[in-house]
Amino acid sequence: MERIYVDHAATSPINPKVIEKMMEIMGSDFGNPSSIHHFGRRARHIIDEARAELAKSINAEPNEIIFTSGGTEADNHAIFGVAETYGKNGKHIITTQIEHHAVLHACKKLESLGFEVTYLPVDQEGRVDAADVEKALRDDTILVTIMYGNNEVGTIQPIKEIGKILADHPAIFHTDAVQAYGLEKINVKEYGIDLLSVSAHKINGPKGIGFLYVSKDVKLSPRFFGGEQERKRRAGTENVPSIAGFLEAVRISQREMEQKVIAYQGFKAAFLKKLTENQITFSQNGSLDYSLPHVLNLSFPGTNVEAMLVNLDLAGIAASSGSACTAGSIDPSHVLVAMFDQGDERLQNSIRFSFGLFNTLEQIERAGEETSKIVKRLTK
Repeated sequence: MERIYVDHAATSPINPKVIEKMMEIMGSDFGNPSSIHHFGRRARHIIDEARAELAKSINAEPNEIIFTSGGTEADNHAIFGVAETYGKNGKHIITTQIEHHAVLHACKKLESLGFEVTYLPVDQEGRVDAADVEKALRDDTILVTIMYGNNEVGTIQPIKEIGKILADHPAIFHTDAVQAYGLEKINVKEYGIDLLSVSAHKINGPKGIGFLYVSKDVKLSPRFFGGEQERKRRAGTENVPSIAGFLEAVRISQREMEQKVIAYQGFKAAFLKKLTENQITFSQNGSLDYSLPHVLNLSFPGTNVEAMLVNLDLAGIAASSGSACTAGSIDPSHVLVAMFDQGDERLQNSIRFSFGLFNTLEQIERAGEETSKIVKRLTK
């Protein structure tokens, strides 16, 4: 049985060209980038080249890029770094109810340390109102952290509008762009973004590597202490093979961005067409107008998310719910709770399908057919 992977929003397969590049570097460039001899200089060159190209991909400067272990570290470095550095100016932070837990849990921790956090609501499409951000701003607001695109329902936030609002306020603007980077054209200068988080494993790169963009106008206290790597902002010997793999993944994603967007939008349409042809009752969660091209979150009335996921897996289809499944029980998605409130049935019957590398139109059509069969069986 052919297995179809449609859970790319959780993680993506590594592009073979990325694996090839990493294997090459593992075998040839083992030097410590901090060493001044030939081997160290070769490793340093790889890092410098990657830093320059990653910066260019978001219209930043090379010295504004800090390599991290991924999106979670980047989010944590941004939030705790701002809190520690700018806490003397105020203790108020603004975020949304639908952020990734790397942001939400960091904010909860800061609340226990005396900070006040405003968690803004979203509409039923999962979008925050930029006007609500403006209303929530106070003189003691030091940070606004709002994700670029949501990982569960795919809704893109009004980042550019929020950036304009913050242009006249001293608060620092951070966005978690882990799900959007590689599929959305991002310009940190134009959008007024001060801090931006990215992870390689969402763009067919290796796990365990990412970056945090830090505007040169922002001072950020380090989270790690030790050597003077990353301009004293993140101690620790750099992961050179993964950085090289990250660069290769970024080059591919930037080069193929437009055709991927077209392909994934086609996959969405094909999947929905199969459901419609099979007369399946469903509704789409998220925005139709502001949506990441690869994320499709659907509610199937009369079904149960756990039964759906088990049956999909038995049919060879790997999807997800965006919910935490533990010991036979499911905690409702905090994103869907924010969109629809606690008692809504969509909290218990929504499935996320997300598309990416190696998916074909034939696979997506088959996934749509199998999903239709499962829904009919479960709602009989």
